[in-house]
Formats: sequence, structure tokens, C-alpha cells
Amino acid sequence: MYGQTKANKPPVGTGKETDMNPSPLIRRFSRNPLGRDLAVGDIHGYFSRLEQTLNQAGFDPARDRLLSVGDLTDRGPDCTAALEWLAKPWFHPVCGNHDDYVCRYESCDRENWIQNGGGWFQQLTPDEQGAFAAHYRTLPIAIEVATPAGPVGLLHADCPFSSWQGLLDQLDAGVSGGRLRAIKNVCLWSRRRIERLDESGVEDLVALVVGHTPVGRPARLGNVYYIDTGGWYPDEGGFFTLLDLHTLMPLPPGTVR
Repeated sequence: MYGQTKANKPPVGTGKETDMNPSPLIRRFSRNPLGRDLAVGDIHGYFSRLEQTLNQAGFDPARDRLLSVGDLTDRGPDCTAALEWLAKPWFHPVCGNHDDYVCRYESCDRENWIQNGGGWFQQLTPDEQGAFAAHYRTLPIAIEVATPAGPVGLLHADCPFSSWQGLLDQLDAGVSGGRLRAIKNVCLWSRRRIERLDESGVEDLVALVVGHTPVGRPARLGNVYYIDTGGWYPDEGGFFTLLDLHTLMPLPPGTVR
């Protein structure tokens, strides 16, 4: 492992997903010919800080897209802003393990959730909780983005198969029950690859971009890129990484186009 250094009409370059989406657990996006595709690490309720980072990078919502590796909420001060961000046509997250708490709020381990930053959700009204859950349940497990170099995948934590196509085949086939739970457990929770410094990579992709495990700077194992650089703990020097999916290079802090 090593570091890497409104108009009244819809935005032109937001690059809506293609019509080839057999499974709601996968979202596929065609190439963005007009602007950048940027990926950001775990957000954890620090949307105001993320907005500052985007402004510094000269993010253009009419041309650029922002892909997120999930964990939209818990821990930060702006958790209730998540629904506003989900309504933005250029913002496209996958589901993280903290997002899955919201999806399962009626049956999850609430004590564990609260210990990990979920107190904000408990303060919402029942109607507000239901609205958050309804939106979060539409989040895909996997995103695939076409780039000039080939497909780039996004998951929250890791891929449970040696090939990206192996994961897509399972999800497209409508896997359910215990098999789906096992797949989601790896996609949302696994740290096995980074704990073992496994550089075997994931086939059928130019790169797989993930978060979940905080790193001091962007890191890579094989073709798996880790970009959760702790934008959600600013008091300890954490920052948001914006990874350009076309170049697979992080934008330098303060980059302005």
C-alpha cells in the first residue's frame, strides 16, 4: 500500500445513468464528455465542509459529477442535510454501513448505532425517520462509471469477488436472502484487503474506489483506491479527498480550475 499524492433546465453535463440498470443495487453511468467525475470519501454529516472542498476545486454542477463511497451521515453536524444532497442531480452515492443503519432503523442495533454517531436520527420525528429510510433504501450497493480508460467501480468497503463482473452478475441475477446479506456484509463492512495489504486487485475494472477505512492520505492496493482521508474528523487533521476518476489522481488541496 502506498500514498497517492442553475439554470432552469437540467445541468448539461451531469451524465444521467444509462438505461441498462437491471438491478436497483447497481447504478451504471455513461461517460461524462463535458466535465470531471470526482469521487469523495466518507462524508459522515460534514456536508458544509465538503461544499467548501468542492468550491476550492472549482466544481461545476453543470458539467461535473460527484460520486460518493457512502457513509453520508452519523458523527457530523450536518446530517439532516443529506436529503437535500440526495436531490442534487450531480451527486451519486453508494450505500455505506452507516447508511444501512438508516435503512434498517426499525430492526438494527440502535445502541451500537448511537455509540457510532447515530444520535441525530433518534431525535427525528417518526415521519422524518421514515422519509430518510425511504431515500436511503434507494441507494445502490455498487456504482460503475465509464471513463476514457475503462470502467471504474465504487463500493463502500470492498468487493467480495476477485472480479467486478462476478459481483455484478450476482446482483443482476437478483440474489436475495442470506446470499445477499453475505455480499452486502463485504461490500459495506470488510477491511480484510487493507488489513492484509492484499495487492491482488479486482479484475474487469481500471480501478475500484472505496472508503470505510480511514487513511492518512489516499492509498492504493493493486487497483483498489482508498480515499477516506477523514474529512469527518477535521480537529485531527482529516480532509476530504477528491479523486479524479478519469486520471485516478487526487486533486491537490485548493485546486481551482
